[in-house]
Amino acid sequence: MRALIAIALLALSFHSFADTYDELYETAGWTEQRANFKDALLAAQQRYKNTLPPAVYQALVTNSNRRFAVDAIDHRAKQALRQHLDDPQPALTFFQSPLGHKVVAAETLAGRREQLARYENGIPRIEAGSNRQLLIRHLAQALPAAEAGAEVSLALAGVAADSLSQMIPGLLGGNQAQGLLDSQRERMQQQVESDLDNTLLFIYRNLSDAELEEFVEFARSDAGQAYYQAALEALRAGLAVGLSGEELQAQHGA
Repeated sequence: MRALIAIALLALSFHSFADTYDELYETAGWTEQRANFKDALLAAQQRYKNTLPPAVYQALVTNSNRRFAVDAIDHRAKQALRQHLDDPQPALTFFQSPLGHKVVAAETLAGRREQLARYENGIPRIEAGSNRQLLIRHLAQALPAAEAGAEVSLALAGVAADSLSQMIPGLLGGNQAQGLLDSQRERMQQQVESDLDNTLLFIYRNLSDAELEEFVEFARSDAGQAYYQAALEALRAGLAVGLSGEELQAQHGA
């Protein structure tokens, strides 16, 4: 009898933990940012329309719509979040707080289509006092912002390459493709890092110095670092960066 009770309690605990991951995914703004990515994907598809042969362009649209289907992104990202984040509760507690809601709102706004279009030629320079500049520098060191920006860019850029590879098998060998991916990732990270402090000053401009300091404390904490490193892995998995269409199909079949 005791064993049955223990098994039942463990099952309930596991179910509750799984729900916590789903709740964290929603509360931390993943759903909204996924919608922002879909808008960016549509814009990227339109840019390719006049530069690619019709057959290649149609393959690009078909492949990218399949690769970045809502359910597919959510499934891969949530699976990676569960795999890389041992305890989701501390991060969920932060993002459920008033400050957490404010942070998510700021990040979601920055990624919206109209905001990206408005500042496509660069965001304005933000003036800040020495204390706020120091807080932003600490935040830039704590958040994997440059890495995340590179992954999003690689996901968008990789769609065309994947479509070409499917139409012309062997166009890019595995080692060659991985080498190009790594070099592009490093270049894109350097590009983001070159103006990262001003970017973060802009994104979190509506946070007070006290709120920014509290955010920095969370981001630098063990719980914050665990979440953001897991979030980077979840982002990479959700966008299937570096995976070919064949590899995605193999994963799905598995």
